[in-house]
Amino acid sequence: MPALNRVQLIGRLGRDPESHFTPTGKKVAHFSIAVSNQWDGRDGEMKEYTEWVNVEAWGRLAEVCQEYLRKGSLIYLEGRLKTNKYEVDGEPRYFTKVIAQSLQFLPDNSTGDTVVEKGKVIDEGEFELREVS
Repeated sequence: MPALNRVQLIGRLGRDPESHFTPTGKKVAHFSIAVSNQWDGRDGEMKEYTEWVNVEAWGRLAEVCQEYLRKGSLIYLEGRLKTNKYEVDGEPRYFTKVIAQSLQFLPDNSTGDTVVEKGKVIDEGEFELREVS
């Protein structure tokens, strides 16, 4: 049976990435992004809801995240969902995150700043930044 597990998000980092190395020597970075949705309410006022998403990046992508991303950075992210199960006092708990597969640094129109050149993408399987048309 065919299956698809793909996530595409645009959001701002809620904190600087934190990274460490696994016992096998692979680098992993963790950060969260805020994805906001705005709409006009029935009363005519602008409403907003923000969803916080936990993200995990591995290998070269983790290195790039650690080096270039900071709290407030605007990014486009592609990845897949992964849910981990753990127990607290015998009760099962679940934690869902996005495993990043590629990301793009987006220009920050509110300040005119970019972390790196706009239109650059880094993929999990590639070790270089490439131009996006």
